[in-house]
Amino acid sequence: MLEIKNLHVKLEEEDKAILKGVDLTVEAGKVHAIMGPNGSGKSTLAYVLSGRDGYEVTEGSIMLEGHDLLDMEPEERAAIGLFLAFQYPVEIPGVGNMTFMRTAVNALRKARGEEEMSSAEFLKAVRAKAKELKIDAEMLKRPVNVGFSGGEKKRNEILQMAMLEPKMCVLDETDSGLDVDAMRLVADGVNALRDAGRGFLVITHYQRLLDHIRPDVVHIMADGRIVKTGGPELALEVEKNGYADILAETGAAA
Repeated sequence: MLEIKNLHVKLEEEDKAILKGVDLTVEAGKVHAIMGPNGSGKSTLAYVLSGRDGYEVTEGSIMLEGHDLLDMEPEERAAIGLFLAFQYPVEIPGVGNMTFMRTAVNALRKARGEEEMSSAEFLKAVRAKAKELKIDAEMLKRPVNVGFSGGEKKRNEILQMAMLEPKMCVLDETDSGLDVDAMRLVADGVNALRDAGRGFLVITHYQRLLDHIRPDVVHIMADGRIVKTGGPELALEVEKNGYADILAETGAAA
């Protein structure tokens, strides 16, 4: 589904290399987790996948179901099924949650040549999804993320993801700043969206999120590369022993 080959990326302003040859394949129906110490390039990978400004790809390729992401604008990437959940979701004062989501859903439907949803159709669909994901319907009436707690912001993103029905979901440290209860609710929302046609790339510092979103594959990233890949037990090894032994074993720098 998602295939990244020999990806090299630098910061445009600083001319500083961040990613130094990332190779990664995420299959449909699978959850891949990326862990690694601070500064290893995890969030940069998420930003480059989404098409964020400020990064220059100097080598390599990113393909999503046969589409070359590097030749596409962010909205085009979204239209073919890419979704990024941010580490720190932004507040959008003055824009209602319902208006924001319906506009996004219909923009994607239009890009795919599908009929737009009417207000009534959308309202029925979003209420059903919110109920399914155990999200308070009152959130739908508020401006986007304004006055939301950290957990509410992340759950709101999970609701957006459910409505947009992406094929490839990238979660960038979505557990950041969440307490245990909020993290479990977010994880339950992600697990509800797992199916054979959808891939997940979960970027996290900690095993605790992976206790709830059980990955099929775990990658360790260090110094801009993936230095080790394994099953869920690899995350447990990191939780127990930290990254030092793995970095020493692979010859990677922190």
